[in-house]
Amino acid sequence: MLSIQNLTGGYAKSFPVIHDLSFSVSPGEIVGLIGLNGAGKSTTIKHILGLLTPVSGKVTLDGKTLNEDPVSFRSKIAWIPETPQFYDELTLWEHLELTAKVYQLDRALFKERAEELLERFRMQKAKNWFPNTFSKGMQQKIMLLSAFLIHPRYLIVDEPFIGLDPLAIHALLDLLQQGRKEGMGILMSTHILETAEKTCDRFVILHHGRIHFTGTLAEWQKQTQRPSASLADLFIEVAERT
Repeated sequence: MLSIQNLTGGYAKSFPVIHDLSFSVSPGEIVGLIGLNGAGKSTTIKHILGLLTPVSGKVTLDGKTLNEDPVSFRSKIAWIPETPQFYDELTLWEHLELTAKVYQLDRALFKERAEELLERFRMQKAKNWFPNTFSKGMQQKIMLLSAFLIHPRYLIVDEPFIGLDPLAIHALLDLLQQGRKEGMGILMSTHILETAEKTCDRFVILHHGRIHFTGTLAEWQKQTQRPSASLADLFIEVAERT
């Protein structure tokens, strides 16, 4: 599993953003990472990916840290960032080819998956276009296509719905459910609480850089003695209280 253990960190050792976080993501489940702007969601994700060095605590993937087994660690995990990242000089298809080469994907399997994903996200006509001519939503689709192309064991998704049209959102939700059924462990950060409630198995609620709650919606409802409350109801109550 993906395990975050007593993680404290941020962008400067003298000023941590997140404090003593512990939670996990198992294969075959979707965990929602929920919090206000500035709660520490993106900082947590950057620590998971090894883009930041923790002050204390650690992140393990199937029992190994990034430093212990960097090749295996990176080969098992994919990231869909909130802000699309791409190369101006590469076409959409060349981005997919580059991803396939990095992850050593078989050529025939690459072409099969790539064509299926292009069709699913209605991007066939744009496959030889340069991304700097794309809309924000089309640029976000590059991130989605690249991540699902490699069928990662673990997927980190940061605000994936921004800029997507309704059909693309539907396609993404279908792929997330399909990934879960196939044993993919997914951590999804989103502000769209209604969608999170319908999609996620468990939740990690961050507030001021600390975990306020972790578990299922039913467990949170029981803890607060509000059996009919929605995820949004419970979260807004926490956010407005402090």
